[in-house]
Amino acid sequence: MAAVAAGVVLFAEAFGVFMLLMTVGIVVENQSMSLDGLDPAMMSGGAFGFGIFSAVFLAGCGLVLLLVGVRDRAPARFARILLVVVAVVHGVLGALTVGLVGWEAFAVLMVVLALIVFTLVAYGPGGRPQKPEAQQGAGSEQGEERTQEQEPFPGEPGPKPAAS
Repeated sequence: MAAVAAGVVLFAEAFGVFMLLMTVGIVVENQSMSLDGLDPAMMSGGAFGFGIFSAVFLAGCGLVLLLVGVRDRAPARFARILLVVVAVVHGVLGALTVGLVGWEAFAVLMVVLALIVFTLVAYGPGGRPQKPEAQQGAGSEQGEERTQEQEPFPGEPGPKPAAS
């Protein structure tokens, strides 16, 4: 459930970031603003390009989270790397927003970070989220029980001698 919620939040965040950076690009272009002699058209194009890149990246991570939640399976290696990267980005942005924007924005970014990290932890390398009742019988399902034909571990007593 957390994976689906995080996916929906990342889709909304992708739209918000896209609209914010498009607005910045339009304002820079219309006002002919320049930063230390930089070309306003280059700054505007950079804002447009970064807005598109950010929106695609966040929407892609949101899609991965939605698929993880709907399929109830752990993400593959590349998808897990994407989720770790987006979690790190949210952590860094959260640290920066405290001073620049305020505690409200920090709280929003930390909630999104918590949803992403919870999804990564809940869907560990084993596949599905671990439940307490599933952990009790996990030893026999995963083949951890050994039969008598196998060699004992060092220091473990061997098989019982046959009665004569």
